[in-house]
Amino acid sequence: MKRTLAGTAVLAVVLTISALAQTGSAAPGGVATPIAPTTPAITATSSGVKVGIIDIQQAIVGTNEGARDFEALQKKFEPRRSELQNLNTEVENLKKQLNTQGDKMNEEARATLVKSIETKQKSLQRSAEDAQNEFQAQQNEIAQRILQKMAPVIDKYAKAGGYGLLLDSSNPWPQGPLLWATASVDLTKAIVDAYNVQSGVAAPAAAKPAGTAATKPATTPAASKPAGTTPATAKPPSSGTKP
Repeated sequence: MKRTLAGTAVLAVVLTISALAQTGSAAPGGVATPIAPTTPAITATSSGVKVGIIDIQQAIVGTNEGARDFEALQKKFEPRRSELQNLNTEVENLKKQLNTQGDKMNEEARATLVKSIETKQKSLQRSAEDAQNEFQAQQNEIAQRILQKMAPVIDKYAKAGGYGLLLDSSNPWPQGPLLWATASVDLTKAIVDAYNVQSGVAAPAAAKPAGTAATKPATTPAASKPAGTTPATAKPPSSGTKP
């Protein structure tokens, strides 16, 4: 899985933040209490510009809204995953039958079995690709929606703290712009907390065990694999999220 989540959505939000910074627009609907920087220390460059980093992917899934909606998406695709796993098992069983009994079959029976395996395997491949594409599209829709609402939150926070530069730390260098940074300039948690206050969405009832870090949703979910491989089991939204 690629670590990049909804790349076009991220770009759209970056442009939105830039526009807000230039116009001074507030978040849609307004926020009663100004968002003020909390615990992260502020680092200034030699020119006096305050710099901060935000892991956008982590921020998306770290919000109560993101955790709720990605979990719901996982549950929605459980039936599809089961169907693909069952079809994969069926193909595997037919292949085992061919390997163990093929030399004992007459030519017609063996040809029929081979044709059945090929047909079911193609069906599995198409179904897996369809499920993967549909899962990814819906996952990106969730990310796009949350990012659009998070942009004004970031804008308010940056202005309140006097930040002159914020960098996305989702992807490590050279894929991303950030080469190195200390934890003291990481604003991800502060942005997540501010977003949760604004959204009003309660934390998921089934909280993760203490010390368990939130994981990033996948860009490309791996549906059940074609015959010859072991179907992947379900995981929470992460770098291995699957439909």
